[in-house]
Amino acid sequence: MSPDDVSPHRDRRSAWEALLASLEQDAVRETGTAWSEPAGLGPVPRELVGRASRLLAAQRDRIQALEADRRSTAEHLGALRAVDATREPRGSVYLDASA
Repeated sequence: MSPDDVSPHRDRRSAWEALLASLEQDAVRETGTAWSEPAGLGPVPRELVGRASRLLAAQRDRIQALEADRRSTAEHLGALRAVDATREPRGSVYLDASA
């Protein structure tokens, strides 16, 4: 690698490191943030592939946990709706408009 190639490589690596750090922080937060695909980064530098792979695995684990929470919440809502459907109405079920 020539000295002219070092700076662009260093810049690309720095940009990827910043992106990975941001995504790692987002992966541990409880609230989601909007994300858009960055432009102009080029391929992941070879020395960061392992870090990117670990981040991807953590994101997949988080997706699975969120899906399990979503299913559990849907089951609970279904149970609540079933209970509400068995309750007797408490007020008038018709209106006497002729009186």
